Amino acid sequence: MKQVNILGIPFTNMDHVTLVQQLQQHIEQREKSFVVTANPEIVMRAHDDSYYMDCLQAASYITADGIGIVKASKLLKDPLPERVTGYDIMMEFLQIAEQKKYRVFLLGAHEDILQRAVRNINAHYPNIEVVGSRNGYFEWDDHTVAEDIHQAQPDIVFVALGVPKQERWIAENYNKFNQGVFICVGGSIDVVSGDVKRAPMRWQNMNLEWLYRLMKQPSRWRRMHALPRFTYKVLRQKAGKQP
Repeated sequence: MKQVNILGIPFTNMDHVTLVQQLQQHIEQREKSFVVTANPEIVMRAHDDSYYMDCLQAASYITADGIGIVKASKLLKDPLPERVTGYDIMMEFLQIAEQKKYRVFLLGAHEDILQRAVRNINAHYPNIEVVGSRNGYFEWDDHTVAEDIHQAQPDIVFVALGVPKQERWIAENYNKFNQGVFICVGGSIDVVSGDVKRAPMRWQNMNLEWLYRLMKQPSRWRRMHALPRFTYKVLRQKAGKQP
């Protein structure tokens, strides 16, 4: 499996369709897999936090969830094919799960938002068996979360705990499971519930989804500080210097 190294993060060189096919194969063969969807903010957090970097390194696949990652790969002359976002993977797998009658578990979000998401999935995808859900507000050492998932035996676990909690939680609990595709999906449960609207397609096509989200949630501006640092570090990597 070809990978593209960006500041020490081994991004999986696959497009959306190929990745989904690969993950579906894991499900059919009753294997487990761990998917991280990483943007520049995640890369810079890992660059500054060695433990978080270790958590990302434990992933089976790391996708480019951000146009900045794709542009960085092109700058480094090792281009990734396209963005592969957590939300897009989730929506694709809900459609596949509807056809294949896969078992799904949702982990994350506020309880009321989570339950609205579950109701929407049940309404739009009646063949999916939502075998369990837990909100994202639990003590870190609460072992019942992993136990609930293990007992439910889901084919797919959508983990929406936010960065860096979702990647850490999967990395620290992954060895407790023998099967299941664990996918980091960030705020996707909020979108599925209807509480948050995704950027219109024209914004997505212009690679301006980040700007749309910033306009809707101005408090996100602090997270934008990672972008100039990310660009600077990538330029150093391109120049053959220590990032």
